[in-house]
Amino acid sequence: HCFLPAGIVAVLKQRPRLVAAGVQAFYLRDPIDLRACRVFKTFLPETRIMTSVTFTKCLYAQLVQQRFVPDRRSGYKMPPPSHPQYRAHELGMKLAHGFEILCSKFSPHFSDSKKSFMTPSPLWAGFLESLKKNDYFKGLIEGSAEYQARLEMGKNYFQLSVNRSESSLAMSPGEEILTLLQTIPFDIEELKKEEANLPPEDDDQWLDLSPDQLDQLLQEAAGKKDAEPVSKEEENYDLSQVSESMKAFISKVSTHKGAELPREPSEAPITFDADSFLNYFDKILGPSSHESDSDDLDEEDFEYLDSDDDLDLKTQETEEDASVKGTLNNLKSYMAQMDQELAHTSIGKSFTTQKQMEPLSQTTNNNSDEEDSGTGGSIMTPVDVDLNLVSNILESYSSQAGLAGPASNLLQSMGVQLPDNTDHRPTSKPMQ
Repeated sequence: HCFLPAGIVAVLKQRPRLVAAGVQAFYLRDPIDLRACRVFKTFLPETRIMTSVTFTKCLYAQLVQQRFVPDRRSGYKMPPPSHPQYRAHELGMKLAHGFEILCSKFSPHFSDSKKSFMTPSPLWAGFLESLKKNDYFKGLIEGSAEYQARLEMGKNYFQLSVNRSESSLAMSPGEEILTLLQTIPFDIEELKKEEANLPPEDDDQWLDLSPDQLDQLLQEAAGKKDAEPVSKEEENYDLSQVSESMKAFISKVSTHKGAELPREPSEAPITFDADSFLNYFDKILGPSSHESDSDDLDEEDFEYLDSDDDLDLKTQETEEDASVKGTLNNLKSYMAQMDQELAHTSIGKSFTTQKQMEPLSQTTNNNSDEEDSGTGGSIMTPVDVDLNLVSNILESYSSQAGLAGPASNLLQSMGVQLPDNTDHRPTSKPMQ
């Protein structure tokens, strides 16, 4: 329902399609257009009546979703939002502004160009002759005031209906509205009597959609069948996939091109055996005849040299392994000392730890004699790395509120799809 001026009600009864032009004029208004709405000249607010208007969903949403406060000089006063007919007053006010904007763009040269084009037209001559045969003028004397009024109404009807498809003169919506106002007689009192017989309003809850309803509409539009309830997937979802995927991602060796994502299936390292490759070609090509002549050393000399090289390599590898183990032990001891120092700070308390374990043995740390007496016998509770990893990722994912973000992008790149957070889903409330 809309609370509209009587002129707009009469126009929409004859041309319902003009509602689209009125909505578009209001939706695309600019400050210059609103100058015509400071003081209404065509559709006065004093003539408003309650009526029923048919909108498309797009046009209705464009009017409802835009917030607009009318000028005080316009005379369109709005009731409080708690008023039961506030929506009807708001829609009527916005639509009246659109129609007033259309009429303000009316060209004053329209009537002169219309008459100059229409009078010599053979179609108009035939149309006028048919009016006379059907006693349209009711025997009135040609040239009288009533005859001229009926003649003008016939010209307007011819311009709007008969001659529109044949005419190259485009009529703007504002010109059409003003022409209808001049040709269509209407009685405000008769229109007010129709207020008691208005049809009920359609439900507009389709304007408010929850994310679940939107997903369902998209699936129906794509032709997909109803999927299984999300609750079952959420109950069976294993959060260990998040930690395992993150471990697989970190364990990957990165190159100058970046880290390869772990979602690639069955990635095995490429191995190349040079000896087998050379033996394969020797079998095909055969041994070279100059190979024995070019060698200055015997096979036994090569065996002695190879054995010496093997001993040197083994000795070098043993020394390197010992140095690496020593470095790792020192690094572990440093890390253990850091853990003990940070355990009682705010940083250490921010992590989720496992169950308390036995005190650290003195044999695991060769530098325990140098440690303070307060920290040497303290009970260490190791941090649960997997639990902290999953909780931090879930917290970041929840803070995204369903939008794209670092957590969702990282998980998606690793092939992990988390279910929606049902605790934070907005629910659609029925409109009052």
